[in-house]
Amino acid sequence: MKKQLTIACMLFAMITIQAKAQSSKLLRYNQQYTGAVAKKKVYKAIYQLDSNEPKIIEKAIRNINNVLKDPRLKGHLQIELVAFSGGTEAYLKKNSQYEKPLQGLIEKGVIVAQCLNTLEEKHIAKEELFDFIGYVPSGNGELILRANEGWVIVKP
Repeated sequence: MKKQLTIACMLFAMITIQAKAQSSKLLRYNQQYTGAVAKKKVYKAIYQLDSNEPKIIEKAIRNINNVLKDPRLKGHLQIELVAFSGGTEAYLKKNSQYEKPLQGLIEKGVIVAQCLNTLEEKHIAKEELFDFIGYVPSGNGELILRANEGWVIVKP
């Protein structure tokens, strides 16, 4: 009985040591990880802006600016920001705090577009929006078309 208990303890100790060694190996591997490698010539993403929450609008703009700085993707990105529903608020002249950040995105090559269905439903005239905004017939239609063209849809 004493001999069996000793063998069981030794086996348990060996398993514990192996588990710690495996865990240590995984921790080192994770520590050295630097992310995926860009292998394509072009990556395409469409950002969906359908919320009028200032934090969400700011997050969308910040996320796009951040991805444009990613050294793996620099020079390999096509990005579109499409607003519909509540996201239209970001493009209204009365919300001037978004004018410069949106112009900055366009100057970096980002397409900034508005859903015409939303304007019709909410009775908003194009003249109420910044004059540099592009237009699409429907925001959802744009997402569907882009997705079928291989674009990634990002919802901040």
